[in-house]
Order: sequence, then structure tokens, then C-alpha cells
Amino acid sequence: MLDQELQAIKERNRRVELDKAWETSWTRGISISVLTYIVALIWLIMIHEPKAELKALVPVAGFVLSTLSLPALKKLWIKKMKN
Repeated sequence: MLDQELQAIKERNRRVELDKAWETSWTRGISISVLTYIVALIWLIMIHEPKAELKALVPVAGFVLSTLSLPALKKLWIKKMKN
């Protein structure tokens, strides 16, 4: 019984570690960026926006900038919460 509980905890911890790794992975960031670009591009084309290919980069740039700034903000937040 104790072995089963320990194994269940180890499996849960492994899932949590993988979820955390996914959240900070380049694969996730690139995937979100590409999908955001495609959706924005389709919308801009549908509404006949000139230079749609260029304008679709705006939400992607916002996403990339936000993800680059979040680690720094997280460190500041953690430091503040510890004090």
C-alpha cells in the first residue's frame, strides 16, 4: 500500500514537472507565435487589410515581448513575496 502511494506521488510529480517544462519551452512559444500569426493573417486578409502579412506580426511581437519580460517580473514578484 505504501509503495503504491509512493509510486502515485512520483507519477504525479513527473506530470507536474513535464507540465512546467512545457509552459516554459521554446516549442510552446514558437507554436503559439506561429498560430497567432496565422489567425491574425487570415483575419486581416478576410477584412481586406493592406499589408496583412506585415500587420499580422504585431500580435506575435506582443506575445514574444510579454514572454521575454515575464521571467524578470516573476523574479521581482518572488523577491517581494519573500520579504
